[in-house]
Amino acid sequence: MLNPVWLHTFKTLVDVGHFTKTSDKLFMTQPGVSQHIQKLEAACGYDLLIRHNKTFELTEQGQHVYAYAQQLLKNEKDLLDSLNIDDPYQGCIKLSCSGSLALSLFPKLLELQKQNPKLVINVEVAPNQKILHDVQQGNLDLGIVTHKPQESFFEIETLGAESLCLVLPKAFSNTHITIEQLQSLGMVRHPDANHYLSLYLNRCGDPNWQDLETDKIKTVCYINQLSQILLPVAKGIGFTVLPKSAVDSFYQLDDITVHQPTKQVTETLYCISKRHKPQTQRLGMIIAQLHKWLRN
Repeated sequence: MLNPVWLHTFKTLVDVGHFTKTSDKLFMTQPGVSQHIQKLEAACGYDLLIRHNKTFELTEQGQHVYAYAQQLLKNEKDLLDSLNIDDPYQGCIKLSCSGSLALSLFPKLLELQKQNPKLVINVEVAPNQKILHDVQQGNLDLGIVTHKPQESFFEIETLGAESLCLVLPKAFSNTHITIEQLQSLGMVRHPDANHYLSLYLNRCGDPNWQDLETDKIKTVCYINQLSQILLPVAKGIGFTVLPKSAVDSFYQLDDITVHQPTKQVTETLYCISKRHKPQTQRLGMIIAQLHKWLRN
């Protein structure tokens, strides 16, 4: 590695154009300036200057070294400038949440980014466990999960709650739904189907539904593409359970119906970040927006 002090002396000499003036500017002796240049030339293995009495010209190698010294100074300035920036609307935010939540949040996040061009927002769709792992490893700034994790590892804020919807074909509109009908209809399964259905059966307020075993309901089809889960239901094939955000974004709402439970079924949404990690203004701004968008 080239000595940065020698490089600084060399750059100053080229900028000033005179050995004596360089020594005055750097509070050095003229022989000291000459010694720095000689040591830098020895380290590079090439002559960097061609001396003509009290003046000099840069060799081709000298021009390259001068450009390198300029870039080093620019890099240092850029680094110091970046350390001084804590702008809530500038920089990158990495966030992860469920696919259904991303359907409703991503358009809002894009609008925020459109209004603030220096803001970069990366959104990843992932299950709870991956979100927890990635936040803990420092790969994510924020995660939104539906299970409250250990407070010893995370900073946790309750954002609100998301409703779960039991969705059936349009033919079941204004119909009293029974366990027998669900069993006969069968379920359109997806990666979170059993979890959502279990929550729904236990929290919907109908005591008769709590005894229904989710794994004993026949499967009419399986799909892991969120935007396609409700398509079989719209065609009269089976029922399923999804968060309201996923239902609202479905393009064939006229072909489905949502069961009206005795009690609304919700999942609490928790915003998590790595414990003890300093919070930037940018992070605080995004969390405030999430509270605004997801509050009940």
